[in-house]
Amino acid sequence: MKELIPVPKMSEVLREEFMQPLGLSAYRVAKDIMVPVSRIQEILQDKRKITADTDLRLCKYFGMSKGFFLRLQMDLDLLEAEDTEGLQADLKNIICITTQSTAD
Repeated sequence: MKELIPVPKMSEVLREEFMQPLGLSAYRVAKDIMVPVSRIQEILQDKRKITADTDLRLCKYFGMSKGFFLRLQMDLDLLEAEDTEGLQADLKNIICITTQSTAD
């Protein structure tokens, strides 16, 4: 059986790849990007998604190109959805509309 690596959460990426290496707390990031600390805390607790506003602020702060965090979140969401058994079963039964017979 093939073992899959679990899909990381946005909270893990933000915390482990961006905040921890720089010794940053949620309070410090929130203060520096001028958002309520609850916004950063909720992202770190997987209770809130990254918004366009938050993406632009985080990208500027961490020196990333705009849209980086939104694209990453979308990629992680897609990977997580692909791991859903019910969705996989449904996808197998969906037929592309452009390949269907017009006689239906």
